[in-house]
Amino acid sequence: MTRDKINGRRMVGIFLLGMLLFNFPLLHLFNRPVLFLGMPFLYLYLFTAWSLIIFLIWIFSRSKPDKPFQNHGE
Repeated sequence: MTRDKINGRRMVGIFLLGMLLFNFPLLHLFNRPVLFLGMPFLYLYLFTAWSLIIFLIWIFSRSKPDKPFQNHGE
């Protein structure tokens, strides 16, 4: 499997993770009238999940593509 296919699968996985993190059941769990460091817990969750998605995209987009095949015999 080439690195492009692996990176494509990773990006699809990150997309699905984002869909899970920003969907109703998890958002409802964090929507409580609780303050954490003076910030509503839902806002803290949203910014943390958003930062995690951006960080994962950055990490996986930095991987180098495969080197093209070089034929030394010709």
